[in-house]
Amino acid sequence: MDWIKLAKKVIEGHELTNEEAKEILFSKEEDILSLVNGAYEIRRHYYGKKVKLNLIINAKSGLCPEDCGYCAQSIKAKTEIDRYPLISKQTIVEGAKEAKRNKIGTYCIVMSGRKPTNNEVDTVISAVKEIKNEVEQIKICACLGLVSEEQAVKLKSAGVDRFNHNINTSANHHRNITSTHEYEDRIETIENVKKAGISPCSGVICGMGETDEDIVEMAFALKELDADSIPVNFLHPIKGTKLEDLDDLTPIRCLKILSLFRFVNPTKEIRISGGREFNLRSLQNLGIFIANSIFVGDYLTTDGQCAEADFQLIKDLGFEIEENPFDVESQSFAKTY
Repeated sequence: MDWIKLAKKVIEGHELTNEEAKEILFSKEEDILSLVNGAYEIRRHYYGKKVKLNLIINAKSGLCPEDCGYCAQSIKAKTEIDRYPLISKQTIVEGAKEAKRNKIGTYCIVMSGRKPTNNEVDTVISAVKEIKNEVEQIKICACLGLVSEEQAVKLKSAGVDRFNHNINTSANHHRNITSTHEYEDRIETIENVKKAGISPCSGVICGMGETDEDIVEMAFALKELDADSIPVNFLHPIKGTKLEDLDDLTPIRCLKILSLFRFVNPTKEIRISGGREFNLRSLQNLGIFIANSIFVGDYLTTDGQCAEADFQLIKDLGFEIEENPFDVESQSFAKTY
């Protein structure tokens, strides 16, 4: 396959077929640079050399009644993590101010649990309103679990710009990952936030025992959902979880997966998310030629690499942080929480 030729076709409006998508995953390892180059042609056309930065605040941790096999926060998991109820409104607000000082474009308020109570939604709403009044030009993404259409409308009114709820895996593989909710429950939440006028963010976790066909199905499912932002997570197996012994990914496999999502969803924000450092390792730099967005700092229950290293990586590659490039030498990054 001539990946540059295919990339140009995609830019001109061609929609990838299932067979073309599978060919990306089946491509030879020695062709990886050609594949990345093709994906970069698409990325450069739509996003230039800009990199969007996102930061997570773990606003409520652990004690989740769901049984998702990858998650350290599941009540079924035998993990040693911090467990606490929803943090205060002021802590959420201060986190946003710190994020802005460090040139973060999107501040992600994340809660564990199946779905938020109305009181929890009200706390988040109050925090978001204050952030919007006091912090200029920062996007707010909420990730609160399953939400109703009514709750989504309230979040939109408060100023929530984006709502994340991942499909995580394919409809076919879903039952192998969790039994306490259905794939359709996740789709319903995404549709609820879309109806409310909130930008939908939905992504996947790869490396959970899914097949190539499952990964292709995920990419096209997110295309059909018209998700504006697609976080691509790579399983970071955690001791005490159901999937603790699963470690099937390689850096080159991850690059193929990222390329697949870029070719299938050419205009969308593709974000390298959880498991980036653990799975891409020394090839993280190539990932940024495909994806146009990353998380900075730590994830929910796993550590990210030193934030200054991310900023240096972006600078060394000749990329720029979207809006307000970060000067590593003059500023330092502090953890939000």
